[in-house]
Amino acid sequence: EVQLVESGGGLGQAGGSLRLSCAASGFTFDGYAITWYRQAPGKAREELSCINFRSGATAGADSRRGRFTLSSDNARNIVYLQMNGLKPEDTAVYSCAAVRVLGGTIPGCPIEHDYWGQGTQVTVSS
Repeated sequence: EVQLVESGGGLGQAGGSLRLSCAASGFTFDGYAITWYRQAPGKAREELSCINFRSGATAGADSRRGRFTLSSDNARNIVYLQMNGLKPEDTAVYSCAAVRVLGGTIPGCPIEHDYWGQGTQVTVSS
């Protein structure tokens, strides 16, 4: 069965860090782009960053802000979202999604995806 499973969420403190994981089950991330999203209560889903698993190239708004960083572990078939400098407004459900892509470039985050995870809750206290 093909699945994406997020983990690592929970309660964080303002100014602290959390690392979320997105693991693939039933397929390998090689040849895919993985995007992280979040959705806060009452708000629209927000794209964070994306990564081309083969090349490690990243794109997206947060890849430029620097507070959130994507990385990949090719051996374990996992993509990580490192979140530093947490703020209460980072409280949301964080989800990852994957789509098959060609090559190693990632000019921008994909709009459509083949697979979605169920999400992991992140709550940041002040």
